[in-house]
Amino acid sequence: MSDTDPFDEIIANETDRDPDLAVIEAGSRTLRTQGAPPEADVPARPEDPEVDKALREVEAELATRWGETKLEPSVTRIAALMDLLGDPQRSYPSIHITGTNGKTSTARMIEALLGAFELRTGRYTSPHVQSVTERISLDGAPISAERFIETYEDIKPYVEMVDTQQPYRLSFFEVLTGMAYASFADAPVDVAVVEVGMGGTWDATNVIDGDVAVVTPIDLDHTDRLGETPGEIAKEKSGVIKQDATVILAQQPVDAAQVLLKKAVDVDATVAREGLEFGVVARQVAVGGQLLTLRGLGGEYGEVYLPLHGGYQAHNAAVALAAVEAFFGVGSQRPEPLDLETVRKAFAAVSSPGRLEVVRRSPTVVLDAAHNPAGARATAEAVGEAFDFSRLIGVVGASADKNVRGLLEAFEPIFAEVVVTQNSSHRAMDTDELAGIAVEVFGEDRVQVEPRLPDALEAAITLSEEDGEFAGGGVLVTGSVITVGEARLLLGRG
Repeated sequence: MSDTDPFDEIIANETDRDPDLAVIEAGSRTLRTQGAPPEADVPARPEDPEVDKALREVEAELATRWGETKLEPSVTRIAALMDLLGDPQRSYPSIHITGTNGKTSTARMIEALLGAFELRTGRYTSPHVQSVTERISLDGAPISAERFIETYEDIKPYVEMVDTQQPYRLSFFEVLTGMAYASFADAPVDVAVVEVGMGGTWDATNVIDGDVAVVTPIDLDHTDRLGETPGEIAKEKSGVIKQDATVILAQQPVDAAQVLLKKAVDVDATVAREGLEFGVVARQVAVGGQLLTLRGLGGEYGEVYLPLHGGYQAHNAAVALAAVEAFFGVGSQRPEPLDLETVRKAFAAVSSPGRLEVVRRSPTVVLDAAHNPAGARATAEAVGEAFDFSRLIGVVGASADKNVRGLLEAFEPIFAEVVVTQNSSHRAMDTDELAGIAVEVFGEDRVQVEPRLPDALEAAITLSEEDGEFAGGGVLVTGSVITVGEARLLLGRG
């Protein structure tokens, strides 16, 4: 039996670390230890016809603005709106989250942990799975449609003032960000958990100065706007790292880590790195999720049950735990760890809709919002670990501005066949174009085309049962948050 500390093995197993990082890290302070929330789910449409009508009117007004893929990279407009509103984002501390994949799940875990320690939380995440009201949460649950409408009407006059003063109107995302910050101040919340929309420096959320900045793994996505290498993308995302903040870094590509650590040095931020100051010590598959041992900034947390699948969710949990420890000063002001039973209770209650979410049995239908190659690779690995499918059929509806070939190549080893389809978004890739790429990746015999998502779901379920109802077939719906959200509605969730 080995006497080696499992956490030491994590450090020893790190590969591809550039020696130049040591120089950067030597100039930064690093955190080293000195010695249940309400269930979050996806809201349905309001039952009250008048409320539903009012919500649809707000959604229609928001839809007239620039969408989330059309950007003018600055925080000028959102800063002007915040000024008119009295800078509500300054009235509470915040944890600011950027990265490429895992942001929303990590935000939900941070929210759950803070709530378990009896703090009132506000969470702002994007995009939404089914309802725009999901994006703004208070006390672990999406705000009501009534409150969403009221908040919009409250800030609308100020939005219109900014619109008249700026070269461009506030965008859809900028208005929602203003609504989130205003609603958090009005609640009021003890702490805000904020996920960037895209990037960092010029993201609309970046009018806050996060006490803790979290950077989930950086990979290639939005390369036309953020850069073509992880290092270039990290430069933009490093904008969330503010003076004297604490930075929680998930494991990163070397060039991204260099950029992030240099920014931390420049602003005198304190750094905690996954695999060094904190990490996943052990994990094993459990019914409905996994059982973890995490090393935090204050010590070890054992037998933590997480009801989510996949190794990447275990790493998200380690990042979330370190972020909350840093928020409470563990590893700096206080040496003792967080209360173990409270941590266990919080993680056991975490949910993340649309992330390896099982929505049907016989056959099993799983939804996952992977929309880039890195996310798809993580999902493919998690499916192989968590499910024992003898025959897995993919339903893929992707956005035209994504690396669709890379996404399909990541899923090719686990899909017996793939049904390509199209969601209702104007950003959706045309079914025929998607089919052409799929045929190149899978071969013609393994690709079926169903332009309508309901038909695609029906076809995939039929294909999964070809070997018999009890043969272990399954369906994975993926490629886009919008595809997953629409499938979720069709399958009776929400």
